Amino acid sequence: MMKILKLFLLSFFFLVSVSGVLAARENTYSLKEFIDIALDRNFSIRIMSNEERIAVNNFSRGNAGLLPTLDLRSSFSGNLNNSEQTFIDETSASLRSIHNTSAFGGLQANWLVFEGLRGHVRYKQLSELKNVAQLNTRISIENIIAMLASEYYFYIQQKRLFSNLQYAVDLSRERVRIEQEHFLLGSGSKVQLLQAQVNLNADSSRLERQHEVLRASQIRLSEIIAEQDLSAVNIPVDTTIVVNPDLTYDELYSEAIQWNVSILAAQKQVQLSEYNLDIARSRHYPYVNLNTGYGYNYNTYQSGTLANQHSWGMNYGITLGWNIYDGGNVRRQKANARIEVENRELSLEETIQNVTADLITIYNAYTNNLRLLELETQNLDVARENLDIAFERYRLGALSGFELREVQKNLLEAEERKLSIQYQAKMAEISLMQIAGNIMECK
Repeated sequence: MMKILKLFLLSFFFLVSVSGVLAARENTYSLKEFIDIALDRNFSIRIMSNEERIAVNNFSRGNAGLLPTLDLRSSFSGNLNNSEQTFIDETSASLRSIHNTSAFGGLQANWLVFEGLRGHVRYKQLSELKNVAQLNTRISIENIIAMLASEYYFYIQQKRLFSNLQYAVDLSRERVRIEQEHFLLGSGSKVQLLQAQVNLNADSSRLERQHEVLRASQIRLSEIIAEQDLSAVNIPVDTTIVVNPDLTYDELYSEAIQWNVSILAAQKQVQLSEYNLDIARSRHYPYVNLNTGYGYNYNTYQSGTLANQHSWGMNYGITLGWNIYDGGNVRRQKANARIEVENRELSLEETIQNVTADLITIYNAYTNNLRLLELETQNLDVARENLDIAFERYRLGALSGFELREVQKNLLEAEERKLSIQYQAKMAEISLMQIAGNIMECK
């Protein structure tokens, strides 16, 4: 008897200590607060934001070749020669180790004024590349928000399951107490008491395993928000999962076609491929290049009538050219660019089809889970009422411990089914919002 009482006390203090660990050093955040922290600290988002900054820096008229270039140049050269000279009057001269030098310094400007509008097309292309980088950042943000929301509600689901298991432990503990009273009064058996203790230990073990699940979820939440101290306890402030039952397919489809980030990115790729075709076409046009400069020259001579010479001044020029034939490369580039445009358009159609298929599939799951949630809510109410009746009959001795255990398991399974369906319905809702391009409303 003392051994059974000792096991009971150890189980009780163990559960108290587990609850104390869960309550220690907790930082509670709403989903909006979690998202705000992740937007500021998440590594993936920060990397994509830096890629976007690079694209913004690249978007300039100079990078597109629309602005002139100005170089400051200086040079020095020399030659060391020997020469044999024969003049008209048949006299000759022999020169050895003649060292002539030349030094130059000055500014030189070049400007490709016209190249078949290639520079203007390139400038538009850089603008689209900047927009693509912004979309990539948005993709990263939406993925992180979806991941964070999923883990946020997963923790709530598991915490609710933890509470249900605690309730199961409390019932099992009460059953042990009743069996102890029956045993002491002589109306019960030791077998029933030991079986009740076994069930209590089994429920306590499952509760401890559920604590591990909760701790792992806490760590994942901290990892997503890039918490430096991953041992810190960051948990949701919400305790229930509320599913929005008012999403409609037509509205979601309209928003997806207009705002879905995958469709927007595919549209940008079509535009970029069309710019590549324009660049290939620009090579059919002539080009005009302007150049000018101002410089200083200094030359030294060891032969002839001059010892040295200084000169300075301005130079200018204009080049007009037209590539008549380049081996058919322009024609090949245009043909390939047209094929690329066609591929990008096909990719856009495929993306729209994939998004539509995902929308239909997930929306069907969403509506089905809503129906199941209503059904499981009713089942849970019945299971709770059944347990209340069964436990009262058990107190009066009209129900065996085995039968009570079955009723208790039915209640726990009903609660687990409801929590699972509730979570799946919420995940479907989050996926639908991501497909429709409005997942930021999760905040």
